Amino acid sequence: MKKTISGAIVAATCMTASAHAADIYGRRPYAQPYTVNQPLANSWIGPYIGGNLGYGWGDVSNSGAKPSGVLGGLQVGYNWQSGAWMAGIEGDLQLNSSDDTFAAWKFSNPWFGTVRGRVGYAFNNVLLYGTGGLAFGALKVERPGGISESSTSAGWTIGAGAEFAINQNWSAKVEYLYVDLSEKNFLMTGLPNGYSFSTVRLGVNYRF
Repeated sequence: MKKTISGAIVAATCMTASAHAADIYGRRPYAQPYTVNQPLANSWIGPYIGGNLGYGWGDVSNSGAKPSGVLGGLQVGYNWQSGAWMAGIEGDLQLNSSDDTFAAWKFSNPWFGTVRGRVGYAFNNVLLYGTGGLAFGALKVERPGGISESSTSAGWTIGAGAEFAINQNWSAKVEYLYVDLSEKNFLMTGLPNGYSFSTVRLGVNYRF
C-alpha cells in the first residue's frame, strides 16, 4: 500500500514539472542545453524586428563642426545559438537630427544605416554582445540662402550592447555604436569631409 501511494506521488510530481516546463518554453525553441537535464530557460534563436531611439554626437573631418542630436529607426535580424553562445546578423536604418554650424557651413547627417554581425554570450534572459560591420549614410552641407550639397558614403561601425528578454517574444536592449563614414569631396567647402560619430540607443525587439 505504501509503495502504491509513493508511486502515485512521484507520478504526480513528474506531471507537474512537465507542465511547468511547457509554460517556461512556450512554442519558441529553447537553446541547446548545457546538459540533458539543464536546458537554458530562454532562447535567442530566430528572426526578430524592432525599433530604437537614441542620441548621437561626433565630428566632421576638415571642419570644426560637431553635429549632435536625437536619432531613431528600425532594426531587423536573425540569431543562432548553441548553448550560451549566440551569433547573429542585424541591419538597421536610422533617421538622424544631428547638425551643427561652423563658419558659413551647416553640416548634418539626415540618415544612416548599418549591416552588422553580432557575437554574444547569454545568461538565460540576459545577452551581452559585441557587434561590427558596414555603415553607410549621408552628409549634407548647407549655406545661407538655401544652397545645399549632399553626398552618400560608406564606412564601418563597431560597438557593444546588452539585451534583456522580457518574455520569450519581447526583449529590450541598450547599445553603443561608433560609426565612421568615409570622406567625400564637397564643392561647397572645397575639401574632403566625412562624419565620425558615437550613438547610444535604447530599443525593443519582437522575436518570432
